[in-house]
Amino acid sequence: MRKLSITLTCTLLATALAGCGLVYQPPAYQGNLASKETVDQLKPGMTKRQVIALMGSPAIASPFDHNRWDYVHTERGRGSKLTVNRFTLFFNNDVLVRTQGSLFQANNERMLKQAKTYEKAGVDNGKQAAHPSHGD
Repeated sequence: MRKLSITLTCTLLATALAGCGLVYQPPAYQGNLASKETVDQLKPGMTKRQVIALMGSPAIASPFDHNRWDYVHTERGRGSKLTVNRFTLFFNNDVLVRTQGSLFQANNERMLKQAKTYEKAGVDNGKQAAHPSHGD
């Protein structure tokens, strides 16, 4: 009976600590993230293919509006509200005509540098590593 009460007490204590936010929660980043230099290279008159080569695929490409692409980046830090950044590209006949919004906040450049540091250190970054056993 004593072991059960100790186990129950430890479980309740761990649950209470997790609920209070004392347990570390890393910030969560999702969506498109590009450097300011990359976005500055976007110019009216570029084709959709050129934009994809520069920026990558958009987060949102509506099947109902082929002339609008949305690049979205969300961030939720520990103890902070969700931050949503949206960068919208408008096309006419598959040619870029204008942009609206921004993907950038002060910490985006810091996150890009941090990601490059991880790549240099050999961290996977969620990419599937090639396995020699598969003939790669």
